Amino acid sequence: MYEAFFGLRERPFDLTPDPRFLLMTPTHKEALANLQYGLTARKGLTVLIGEAGAGKTTLIRAALEQWQRFGHRVAHLSNPTLTRGEFFEYLAGAFDMSREAAVSKARFLSEFLTMVTERHNTGGITGIVIDEAQSLSDELLEEVRLLINAESSSEKLFQVLLVGQPELGDRLSQPALRQIKQRIALRCTLATLDVRQVASYISGRIQTAGGLAGQVFTREAVVAIHGYSHGIPRVINVICDNAMLAGFAANVRPVNTSIIEEICREFAIERYAAFAPLEPVRHAAVSPAAPLKLAPPVGSDDQRQDEQAEAPHAAAAGGLFHQYIASGKRRFSFF
Repeated sequence: MYEAFFGLRERPFDLTPDPRFLLMTPTHKEALANLQYGLTARKGLTVLIGEAGAGKTTLIRAALEQWQRFGHRVAHLSNPTLTRGEFFEYLAGAFDMSREAAVSKARFLSEFLTMVTERHNTGGITGIVIDEAQSLSDELLEEVRLLINAESSSEKLFQVLLVGQPELGDRLSQPALRQIKQRIALRCTLATLDVRQVASYISGRIQTAGGLAGQVFTREAVVAIHGYSHGIPRVINVICDNAMLAGFAANVRPVNTSIIEEICREFAIERYAAFAPLEPVRHAAVSPAAPLKLAPPVGSDDQRQDEQAEAPHAAAAGGLFHQYIASGKRRFSFF
């Protein structure tokens, strides 16, 4: 609806996770590396924790695609609110076990041990990724722990990746679950995005859709989006998508702070009260590899000197996005 108004080929903030929009911040890279290493190094139990909407499921899908290309057998359980019987029924179906294994725990364990041992002997890896793991009952967490106990003389035969919200960490710290906590070989936390990463995220999504971020959102609007979204990609998507629709309806381009605030009031999204101060980095090199650069305070002599020095670089960039984002007395430029 609003694509042509903002010069886009497609909607840049569709909520369905898309590998093209996999934002690889250092934290995301670390989380993906932990997922991959936890499985392929046969660590047994890996835990990934992150806020709702931080991108955990998107990382899981990216990791699953890579594992499948290498022939690894990894089940993905995205709704773990199951009874014990349903859990074993799901695993039996995911690993192509017999019907008897789906209804008999004894038969399941016999076939399961045979399967993981045979795959291990041929170099294959067998595992399961449990998304929304904070919803697992204590009963199922205990069953997961017992499945991890399947091992050879030197390696775990079955790999488990628990992925969940911060409540998962709280639960694993309970004394009753100390046994499974002791078996965690890798643990990683997926942090939310800071203002630099939010700016790069929005810019990258818009550029992928064929637009120029400077023609879609003002610098103040981007800072406001960071404040209201708390740096959570899913919330960023909701705010941006609705703000662009509202901007189209009001014939306002680029989208300004007033529209962002209006959208957040409608969705009852509260602004993050405190912003951590960012130290200025002056005279940083202008490079597409460095998408966001802190500039000196607005109105200073250093600012004017930097603008004059940057002008030839901006002209030589040949259309690379040059947009300033205000935050207090400091601002940012990203290319």
